Amino acid sequence: MSETQDERKARLAQALRTNLRRRKAQARDTGGESASTTLPPSAD
Repeated sequence: MSETQDERKARLAQALRTNLRRRKAQARDTGGESASTTLPPSAD
């Protein structure tokens, strides 16, 4: 196993931010109000 837990967490956090940004932009483009306001509960 080459990557540490911290590296894995950082990569996951970055991917989540990117996905969220893309979804919010998509919701704005299509005019979907509910899609941009609902967030999944954070799994800590």
